[in-house]
Amino acid sequence: MASDISRRKFLSTGAKAAIGLTIIPSTVLGKNFGHVAPSDKLNIAAVGIGGMGHANIKQVEKTENIVALCDVDWRYAKGVFDRFPNAKKYWDFRKMYDEMGKDIDAVIVATADHTHAIVSADAMTMGKHVYCQKPLTHTVYESRLLTRLAKKHQVATQMGNQGSSGEGVNLICEWIWNGEIGEIKKVEAFTDRPIWPQGLNAPEKVDKIPKTLDWDLFTGPAKMRPYNALYTPWNWRGWWDYGTGALGDMACHILHPVFKGLKLGYPTSAQGSSTMLLQDCAPQAQYVKLVFPARDNMPKVSMPEVEVHWYDGGLRPNMPEGWPQGKSMNDAGGGVIFHGTKDTLICGCYGVNPWLLSGRKPNAPKVCRRVTTSHEMDWVRAAKESPANRVLTASDFSEAGPFNEMVVMGVLAVRLQNLNKELLWDGQNMKFTNINPNEEIRILKKDDFKIVDGDPKFNKIWTDPINAQKFAEELIKHEYRAGWKLPDMP
Repeated sequence: MASDISRRKFLSTGAKAAIGLTIIPSTVLGKNFGHVAPSDKLNIAAVGIGGMGHANIKQVEKTENIVALCDVDWRYAKGVFDRFPNAKKYWDFRKMYDEMGKDIDAVIVATADHTHAIVSADAMTMGKHVYCQKPLTHTVYESRLLTRLAKKHQVATQMGNQGSSGEGVNLICEWIWNGEIGEIKKVEAFTDRPIWPQGLNAPEKVDKIPKTLDWDLFTGPAKMRPYNALYTPWNWRGWWDYGTGALGDMACHILHPVFKGLKLGYPTSAQGSSTMLLQDCAPQAQYVKLVFPARDNMPKVSMPEVEVHWYDGGLRPNMPEGWPQGKSMNDAGGGVIFHGTKDTLICGCYGVNPWLLSGRKPNAPKVCRRVTTSHEMDWVRAAKESPANRVLTASDFSEAGPFNEMVVMGVLAVRLQNLNKELLWDGQNMKFTNINPNEEIRILKKDDFKIVDGDPKFNKIWTDPINAQKFAEELIKHEYRAGWKLPDMP
């Protein structure tokens, strides 16, 4: 093969899909094994670099160009800024897109949950490839929007649930599809999170905003509230305005093999319960039940209606009969139990270490694509392929978007639990069908529990009655703060 054929052009022919990167001639890769010609590198920008964004950058920096870095907290991000002195630095991703749009090929998004959608959506409308941390979005509507935008603009995408590129998820799917455990009508899953504060009253103290933090930009499309150091960094995950609690954080890792292996779509109903539910902060512990309708049968197994049960905050399922004594259910941060008619399949968080309760070792055909690089580098690979011949990543938005709708549906079930009913869901139209137009809900604003003279005094401060239908609609599709706007739904 002629040495003047560029690596990017070679990959765009689709040959990679047939033969794999491991046997591409060195004349295409470069003079030395592993070398990538500068013209074949992606120019990558990253938004939200102080936490997981830094970890994502580390996976791509050896072979690609990091050309721009953006963060609202320059103290938190300082170490990354210092490591890339030639990358242009920004506070506001919108300014970065305006100034460097023509020079950027791809964007890594690792901001707080509530800004995932707008940063990713704007990038895709510009034709940029997007790697977005989990949960993909804060709401159902935002997930649907990113799914459609990715399809419209034909960009390479990946959600940051890295277990989807692992062998465990592959094996789980192959065992289920081969009929190894029979029909599955119930799945139970849990995480050991949260490891950040939840179940808190909103802080009343107003702290001085650090000079290194742009609080207005951090707030983004959410409602503006006074700054308190409790909100960010890191702890934003427990606050409803910015995060999605333990469920949103970890279900994208733990429930992915459930969604993929059982070929799930929209649930038909949802219900949730929790420890004390507050207006501003996620509960300390949650339970959610989602029901999914029967799907098309596969050649070796049928797909009946299935219940998916979620636990967090220290709650977990009961051990199934025959569980090995002394064996912890928690594997790498959580676990999943698939209850089949023939056997029981168990795995850990990220789909790791799948095993059958019977002790049997399945020998199912290998039908899933194996990822031989990091989760991030598989996205880089896809970005360098033409849309016509692109091999989708393990968590491409065509799957990650619908899957994330399942995850944030669990959040909806918890936040609407005071309606005291099983919520019926019309997934196609993104609405609940059994919340009446005049139905009302009250939300606990503050729990002012005190001990007075040795006696407990319960002083719960509630909101005035709120129209439940409008409240649910706001949770499904946020009304953004003035100055912030998503692209239209394709």
